Amino acid sequence: MTDNNTNHDAIRRNPLLEAAQQEMVKFERKENEFRKKDREERAAELRLPLGEIKIH
Repeated sequence: MTDNNTNHDAIRRNPLLEAAQQEMVKFERKENEFRKKDREERAAELRLPLGEIKIH
């Protein structure tokens, strides 16, 4: 009986988990785009070149 309930709960939660994961992926993508744009804007304001920083 418990095994049946556990299986039913897992099946019911799976779409919710999938939806939450998809939302997290969308959020992370937007956050990364925002950070990139923000970096570019700040670099332009400071007139700093973007790219790799080389340490000698």
